[in-house]
Amino acid sequence: MIRPASEEQPPLVLVVDDDEDVRTAISELMLSVGIEAECCASTRDLIESPLLDRAGCLVLDVRMPGASGLDLQQHLASTGISKPIVFLTGHGDIPMSVQAMKAGAVDFLTKPVRDQTLLDAVTAGIERDVAERANAQIVHEQVERYATLTPRESQVMREVALGRLNKQIAYDLGITEITVKLHRSNVMRKMQAASVGELIRAWEKLPAEVREPAPA
Repeated sequence: MIRPASEEQPPLVLVVDDDEDVRTAISELMLSVGIEAECCASTRDLIESPLLDRAGCLVLDVRMPGASGLDLQQHLASTGISKPIVFLTGHGDIPMSVQAMKAGAVDFLTKPVRDQTLLDAVTAGIERDVAERANAQIVHEQVERYATLTPRESQVMREVALGRLNKQIAYDLGITEITVKLHRSNVMRKMQAASVGELIRAWEKLPAEVREPAPA
């Protein structure tokens, strides 16, 4: 789950590695290009961190005492936290990298890694997270607006989004065409849509469970 978040705070890179020297080096590299960074010595420390919900990405060592980076990736996914991850490892193998990438990792890098290679991966992760959060905010707003519609207005919105004409909607719903036009006007106002195209895009942004047919 991507939580709608304020963009007042700049993106944050969370570095998780049991090697203090590695943590320090990565943190200093991030800071050198103006990216805020915080470090954790274990996956447990990260899970308990209040900073996990900040926009940004994770830089994870694959093998650490206790839960590994791959374990953490699975844990975050199971709890609905979609956070871009850049993996770093000194002992990686192809099956491990395939597993990480299939689960959505931004990149799987081998230590020692070139500074620019790591920065490029982190930048891609941050951009992905910012884009996903922006989209989640739009979805959140559309769901809130949709919740203000009456059941009949929801039906009309659905029919309009499917490309049906007012007279077709009137026939299907057993109401007059004038009533359809009234409902349609209310829908446009409540959904803050200036055109049918905008209304269709708003409909398509709604999660599938929200778009389930409303009772007649």
